[in-house]
Amino acid sequence: MTAAMPLPSPKVTAFFDEATNTVSYVVQDPDGSACAIVDSVLDFDYSSGRTDTRSADEVIAFVEKNKLQVQWILESHVHADHLSAAPYLQERLGGKIGIGAKITTVQDTFGKVFNEGTEFERDGSQFDALFSDGDSFHIGQMRADVMHTPGHTPACLTYVIGDAAFVGDTLFMPDFGTARCDFPGGSAHDLYNSIQRILSLPDQTRIFVGHDYKAPGREEFAWETTVGAQKAKNVHVGGGAAEEDFVSLREARDAKLDMPKLILPSLQVNMRAGNMPEPDESGTVMLKLPINKL
Repeated sequence: MTAAMPLPSPKVTAFFDEATNTVSYVVQDPDGSACAIVDSVLDFDYSSGRTDTRSADEVIAFVEKNKLQVQWILESHVHADHLSAAPYLQERLGGKIGIGAKITTVQDTFGKVFNEGTEFERDGSQFDALFSDGDSFHIGQMRADVMHTPGHTPACLTYVIGDAAFVGDTLFMPDFGTARCDFPGGSAHDLYNSIQRILSLPDQTRIFVGHDYKAPGREEFAWETTVGAQKAKNVHVGGGAAEEDFVSLREARDAKLDMPKLILPSLQVNMRAGNMPEPDESGTVMLKLPINKL
């Protein structure tokens, strides 16, 4: 029998935003200059309401220095802890903005929370591509496959690109565990089943997480692990943890968590593909602060 061809191994460069503990990635075709950007960050100061592009500018400088061609700007989900810089990156670098097709569910839920009215489109049209489970696309000559991995949110995706999987907030480093499931539309049962799909990938598959918070006893931030390490050592699902045990643990933890500091501005912007709401008649962009809704 002919041996299976090895999977391509994309070159992955990480950018860590310590203010939000977010990891963004530039994922490059190892045989060319094509690349994708995963889970970008627009800096936002809540107390002043001011935005800043320094995190995105670091990514832009890297892309330009290495003469890369951005084909995709990918979102793993509608983030609740940071604003996306996707439109700014697209304006500067090109590329298509993609997210999961279930974004429409998120838009419908939070369109009501923020009383957005009929002018806010809830069909995902703010994005260039809506991915469903099993879809594929290319970054240069390198194929990327889409896994729908809900639980943290209904629209979460894992992008499997060669020998690497970008899991967003579904899994964290093995010593920290898994994502919360208490946002509207979240489900610990769904998250468990999504994680099992990720863990069915080959053990050597590289896992790149969307955040890191330094588990107790660890001195450095980290964001790369493997499927094998997650299966063996993840403190929530490792060692073959049963679904009922995981759900009990996850729901108990979630009941003690505060809402993310930037959840209200983040959701309003990110459900619009990183765009701000339309300005009012004076030209001022306003974000809403719904009371007792979350």
